[in-house]
Amino acid sequence: MAVRRVVPNIQSEAAQESREFYGLLGFEEVMNHGWIMTLASLSSPAAQISVMTSDKTAPVAPDMSVEVDDVDAAYAVMRESGAEIVHPLQDEEWGVRRFFVRDPSGRVVNVLGHR
Repeated sequence: MAVRRVVPNIQSEAAQESREFYGLLGFEEVMNHGWIMTLASLSSPAAQISVMTSDKTAPVAPDMSVEVDDVDAAYAVMRESGAEIVHPLQDEEWGVRRFFVRDPSGRVVNVLGHR
């Protein structure tokens, strides 16, 4: 299993203000679903930040997202380790397969793969 990118998720009701602020650092909007917006560096596209009001289909907003090349393998590893699964593995309508897991410090990690 390989990690493709790691994205911090900032929970906020100030999406427009965040877009403008991070734009000053060279980030541009590359995705916006209304409840989550992702900003990326055009010079280094894997450098990203997401701003979300809340998660559309999960009980909590994740603190970070980790995209992997095999989300099913990641899910199996996390379950076998005894880690707390916060949101079960499922396919989402916006084209990702994902689950949430709690890390040892209590942070919620959205582990995903694109279908």
